[in-house]
Amino acid sequence: MLLECVEQETGPAPEWTVLWLHGLGADGHDFAPIVPELVRHHWPALRFVFPHAPVRPVTINNGMRMRAWYDITGMDFATRADAEGVEQSVEQVEALVAREVERGISPSRILLAGFSQGGAITLAAGLRRRQPLAGLIALSTYLPGGDAAAARRDPNAVAQPVFFAHGDGDPVIPVQYGLASAQALERVGFEVEWHRYPMAHQVCAQEIADLGDWLERRLLG
Repeated sequence: MLLECVEQETGPAPEWTVLWLHGLGADGHDFAPIVPELVRHHWPALRFVFPHAPVRPVTINNGMRMRAWYDITGMDFATRADAEGVEQSVEQVEALVAREVERGISPSRILLAGFSQGGAITLAAGLRRRQPLAGLIALSTYLPGGDAAAARRDPNAVAQPVFFAHGDGDPVIPVQYGLASAQALERVGFEVEWHRYPMAHQVCAQEIADLGDWLERRLLG
């Protein structure tokens, strides 16, 4: 079954879709308020789709049940992401992409975005795309599996440009893990635009402005 989603459209008959995945413990409402801050009046009509992750127990949070794209079993970034959960979430994202195609939006006009855990799924899903999306947006996140996962990319996946942003003072996912992930993607052929900001595990105004510039090149280029 398709995940439940919060949706916003910036105009009639949207021509593009941004599929945006929230972080651990949040839900699809979390990033909806960013739309009016991000969107520019001269852009084509967009549909923003903010899915709710499934509720599952999270090991590092004492098994507490919360919305999560995968279980986190420890603090070692090489192995912390539950592989089965990542796989399930990638499949659920692909189902949402397929629904957008059914609604008339070509994959070349679908952008996949995510924050923290949602960003990890964005990158994991992006690596497997045989039919490239318009781009990947990875915010305060890391690539599950690192270099080994990047090496297994689909050859067509590298056509997807990546916006990768991180905070220097991030206590949840230290910036060096974000940078290492961005570099792993670059080494296998992705075009990555890397940004770092003086912030913690969050989003800041300059980041939204930079993302808007990057999106404008995709939407109007």
